[in-house]
Amino acid sequence: MGNYGKIWATAVLWLCTGLLGWAHATVLTLDQARVALTVDGRSTSAEVRLPYGWDYLQKGHSGVGRFELDFEGPSAATEPWGLYFNRLGNAYVVTVNGVVLEKNGTLGANDNSDYAKTPRFLLIPPNLLLPHNHLEITIRSDSGRRSGVPAVQVGPKHEVEPAYQKEFGLRVIGTGVLCVFSLVVGTLAFVLWLSQTDPRPERRGVRDSLYLYAALAEFAWAFLLADGLVEQPPVHWTWWSVALNTALGIWLSSLLLFCHSIAGWDPLPLTRTVRRYLLTLVMMGPAVTYAAIVGPLPTLLTLWQMGFALVFIPSTVVFVVKATRGATFMHRLVAAVLLLNVPIALHDFYAMRVGDAFSNHTQLRYSATLFGLALGAIAIERFRNASLRVRDMLDTLASRVQDKEQELSQSYQRMELIAREQERTLERSRILRDMHDGVGSHISSAIRQLQSGHMNKDEILLTLRDSLDQLKLSIDALHLPCGDVAGLLATMRYRLEPRFRAMGLTLEWAVVALPVLPRLDASAMRQLQYIFFEAFSNVMQHAHASVLRIEAEPCQDSAGHRVRIRIHDNGRGFDTTQVRRKGLVSMEERAAAIGAQIGICSQPGATTLEILLA
Repeated sequence: MGNYGKIWATAVLWLCTGLLGWAHATVLTLDQARVALTVDGRSTSAEVRLPYGWDYLQKGHSGVGRFELDFEGPSAATEPWGLYFNRLGNAYVVTVNGVVLEKNGTLGANDNSDYAKTPRFLLIPPNLLLPHNHLEITIRSDSGRRSGVPAVQVGPKHEVEPAYQKEFGLRVIGTGVLCVFSLVVGTLAFVLWLSQTDPRPERRGVRDSLYLYAALAEFAWAFLLADGLVEQPPVHWTWWSVALNTALGIWLSSLLLFCHSIAGWDPLPLTRTVRRYLLTLVMMGPAVTYAAIVGPLPTLLTLWQMGFALVFIPSTVVFVVKATRGATFMHRLVAAVLLLNVPIALHDFYAMRVGDAFSNHTQLRYSATLFGLALGAIAIERFRNASLRVRDMLDTLASRVQDKEQELSQSYQRMELIAREQERTLERSRILRDMHDGVGSHISSAIRQLQSGHMNKDEILLTLRDSLDQLKLSIDALHLPCGDVAGLLATMRYRLEPRFRAMGLTLEWAVVALPVLPRLDASAMRQLQYIFFEAFSNVMQHAHASVLRIEAEPCQDSAGHRVRIRIHDNGRGFDTTQVRRKGLVSMEERAAAIGAQIGICSQPGATTLEILLA
């Protein structure tokens, strides 16, 4: 039973292996072909092995080639088969069993098209498939345009198409995405270059060359990538090639100068020499490309590209070595990107310009994207550092402002103390002046009266009482609130009402609540106090009245809110047009000084003094 088990296991294993082998054997790789070539008017034929790279095998020559291949098909096809070409053309016609499956471009002459840039997938209908099938591929190849025929994959559609989809995604979709990415990065770098200037006064208006080099590199690289999607250039392909190689020179030069700027080498004399050397190479590019295509002298183009390598490789070595010795984050980042890209670039250069890499595509188109990502990281790092510097500056500024505010506050307090002291000094001076002009004058008058011997005791007593009242009011003036007219009147009533009663004057008080007048400061309140005292003094000395009425009320007119004060007495009155006492003149002058209006109306039995305050 053990031996039978082993036999059955072996049989099953062989069956599974055979089925798997049959399943995968349906995808055929055709790499042997019979070719008939027509180059420069001469025709040849031979057996060749695919891929057939025209630029490598027919350097500097254009022509037409017809490739014939045979493959075995299914005995009874029930589904379509597919043909997958990694790269085909420049122009081509593909036939199977004499039926044209696809044609792109013109075979007889260069029509400016290039269909060898993208992979191709062709369907073979089931009714066209035979047990023995004949595949014929005719191509037009233009010198210097990577033309040829790859090894052909043929088999059921569902088995062949995944390889095409993968290649299409890498070479077409991927290239389109990378092209857009480079354009976006280049635009951002260019905007940064335009908007960012050196803030230092001695370098005002100078822009950062790093962003300019990055923008030029990304724009040039986007143009190079876009070429992989352009099958029919807008100009003759010779001039299109000139533009492409010029863009390549700009890309290499800008990339190298970008690295120099990162390392801080811009001011060095050697960097200026390198810039002149690179500028010369870029300017030579159009002529070299034209000669390489029209000559045809393709070696010139190879030598021209090697000219960039002569300065690029040593600069890269020095740049990377410097990155290991205490360099900045940006320097180390770009150095890492260079270390990855330079070997890939050298590989692609050898494969495309020296070796035969017809069926392959460049790897640099993908790895060079890291430069754009590095630029983004550099911009973010610079923005972060700038933000930190600005934050530090703001913190420092805030600290300085706070210190200055404290100093100003202390200075203000000192000035306020000085101002208050000055105000007290001025107030003392005013009181002394008022005492000298008022109290002192009255006392001097009393002394003169005593010395003359012509005044009686009552008159001298009245003069001394006026002096005492004025002294008390001068002291009260120290505590008068600004603009409080009602308070001023109440204070004077308190001081003078005893004298009124002693003289037989009946005081009628008709003062209502009055608004505060902010315009009346301490000086104005003292002037107003003097006006009131002079009015009361005139009533007591000259009116011979029995009733004194004081009215005060708010009022409003076209000029705004005001306060009206009236002082009435029932005395003998006087002629206001004839009598101009010194006291009345002084009252008018003081009223004018504080912006008040004063009016006097007098007749026997009724005298009214009206004061209008704003």
